[in-house]
Amino acid sequence: MSDDLAPHGLGAFAASMFDIRDKVAIITGAGRGLGRAITFGLAAQGVKVFLAGRSQKTLEAAAGELEELGAEVGLQPTNVGDEDDVIALKDAALDRFGRVDILVNNAGINPYYLPADRTDLSQWQELIDVNLTGVFLCCRHIGPAMFGHGGSIINMSSIAGQVGLGRAAAYCATKGGVEMLTRDLAIDWARHKVRVNCLAPGFFETDLTEGIQNNPALSDKINQQTLLGRMGRLEEIAGAAVFLASPAASYMTGQTLCVDGGWLAR
Repeated sequence: MSDDLAPHGLGAFAASMFDIRDKVAIITGAGRGLGRAITFGLAAQGVKVFLAGRSQKTLEAAAGELEELGAEVGLQPTNVGDEDDVIALKDAALDRFGRVDILVNNAGINPYYLPADRTDLSQWQELIDVNLTGVFLCCRHIGPAMFGHGGSIINMSSIAGQVGLGRAAAYCATKGGVEMLTRDLAIDWARHKVRVNCLAPGFFETDLTEGIQNNPALSDKINQQTLLGRMGRLEEIAGAAVFLASPAASYMTGQTLCVDGGWLAR
């Protein structure tokens, strides 16, 4: 057993594994749902958080709560599909905190539940712009800010990045693309000590799934497919993000961590 893992050193080792205090994180889509949960989870670990999203009102509400809890916070309204907006986000975060250590590319949409033959090109392009191009642009412009000192990029995929869901061709295509983008970036940026991984959530209890939660037939179908028999709780995605951001995941890059209650095990 190494000295680090010897019994007398277990307490210090356990604490250091997840120590991300005073790191700086940019989180997109931070004002609601999974992005908000991840933001609060990181802040609870002492991370300085910079919130991005389309709605300034939603960002300000989340930032106000975080500040009341003692977190150091910044924010910037951002459309991740707009390159100028992404560059402005990077500059604002660096102006506020001076560095970036963690990037969580959470912003994403899925407003259409249509088969491919009923999906307009404009609807397809809308999802590509936000879910895939948005991740690329944030990695492209914010990732290099970690070169030299290293960092962790966490791209949000989905179970839809690995299996079809039906009536979701565009969404599934974007999430599959995010997973391949993640792997290739991991290859390119390992030499810069920047780790790039994916989180792939299943169905979670958020405002975006309220329609499912309020539909007994649909929610029962989803729960039956999920080995744990329920939707995920927000703290369960936050814990996974903290892990990928921390030294506990220092030997992981180019990977997809599925947080899906066992959906993909079937």
